[in-house]
Amino acid sequence: MNTPIRRVAVAVMVMIVALLANATYVQVFKADALRTDSRNSRVLFDEFSRQRGLITAGGTVIARSVATGGRFKFQREYPRETAVAFAPITGRFSYIYLNTQLEEAENAILNGSDDRLFGQRFMDLLSGRDPRGGNVVTTIDPKLQTAAYNALINGPCDGPCRGAVVALQPNTGKILAMASTPSYDPNLLSTHDAEVQQANYERLSSNPRDPLRNRSINTLYPPGSTFKVITSAAALRDGISPDIRLTAASSITLPDTTTQLPNYGGETCPGSSGGTVSLETAFKYSCNTAFADLVTTKMKDASSVFTETARLFGIDQPGPDIPMTVDESTIGDVSSPDKLAQASIGQRDVKLTPMMAATIAATVANGGVRMRPYLVDKLQAADLRTLSTTTPSTVNQPISADQAETLKRMMILSEQETYGSGGPVSIASKTGTAETGSATGTPLSWYIAFGPSSNAEIAVAVVVENGQYGSDSVGGTVAAPIGRKVINALVGGGGR
Repeated sequence: MNTPIRRVAVAVMVMIVALLANATYVQVFKADALRTDSRNSRVLFDEFSRQRGLITAGGTVIARSVATGGRFKFQREYPRETAVAFAPITGRFSYIYLNTQLEEAENAILNGSDDRLFGQRFMDLLSGRDPRGGNVVTTIDPKLQTAAYNALINGPCDGPCRGAVVALQPNTGKILAMASTPSYDPNLLSTHDAEVQQANYERLSSNPRDPLRNRSINTLYPPGSTFKVITSAAALRDGISPDIRLTAASSITLPDTTTQLPNYGGETCPGSSGGTVSLETAFKYSCNTAFADLVTTKMKDASSVFTETARLFGIDQPGPDIPMTVDESTIGDVSSPDKLAQASIGQRDVKLTPMMAATIAATVANGGVRMRPYLVDKLQAADLRTLSTTTPSTVNQPISADQAETLKRMMILSEQETYGSGGPVSIASKTGTAETGSATGTPLSWYIAFGPSSNAEIAVAVVVENGQYGSDSVGGTVAAPIGRKVINALVGGGGR
């Protein structure tokens, strides 16, 4: 064989090997990705030709599929009476704008492709029945979810509240409610009319109030004074007594700077004696200067203990898979005393999701034991056969039972300061007001709490962006009334 022919033969063999390698890669290694790619029209038609499973909450159906008789055999439907309030949980099922929330996270169960549903698929094939998806049973209490949504849209805000409520069961981690406002009707994006669907999406996505965003798990906010729960926990872990004396000054100069950190309203901390207050009193009245004094002069290794405590509570850690992804909360840079002082009061770089804030309250309520939050109680086949059930699981114990009891007592005193000792149920809480630098000048209003204060059945976090009092909006007047309504809806007789 002469040289030119040999070269051609070698080139042909190389091309054949390359084609075989590419075919193997596409058909074997990329098969799953191509099959599940939302742009795959065959997958799209297959998705809409089967009856997608139910999503339920406390026996209430919050997402279902209905027969259409059209080219797409089934259309996703969200019952009108619950659609908007439950949108942060169900998400949407759209053939143009993809799936979100549980519709995305549990897609394999809902569309029937999960390996656990192989037997059902096989029997459907033999019987000639249309393929069906499995069901997702959530942990959500439907009455509590509705109460949380209504409390937000009717709260003390400049118009309907922009914000979120998360409610957890402290001793299990079950998510009892997860509301975000403004919300939207997922039916607007599940229609099979492409032009209508596109028009609806453009209108929703261009709305400056951002109704498509799930503020409960996918928005990070500075937590303000609610973060003093973490700072106090760090101090207790560092061996600090709640009776330690701290400055009651109306303002304090941050170390190595000329920056002044004031108390709210520039007032001297109430309850002072000889220019000082105890940590318990500083927590009760939310005195910024005392907490700055605590972390810059009183704690032995403040930055290290502060950072470690935050991490133990789940901050600066990947957000939990509930199964939707929760954004990671963070404390940011605390490398210098002035940064640490600002972080200790929930400002500077500290950012939390409402889910993280609720977890903090739930951990204190649960004797210092942090439970993993979860939204899916169980997964079912179409015949209601249980495929899996979520078992509550402990993540860790950031603080001891005694330290949790001390924090609980401090939170009870804080609640009594803002609300008094009345009300249908005893509550332990911490309010917060966080500057955001927004053009409106309206700060964020926060409230984290649990109730009853003994043997707590519910822990909540509330954040509101647009309190009705403008720059005078604070956690105690804006977020706290919302949080109390949610707690009372479960354990106080309100709304049940």
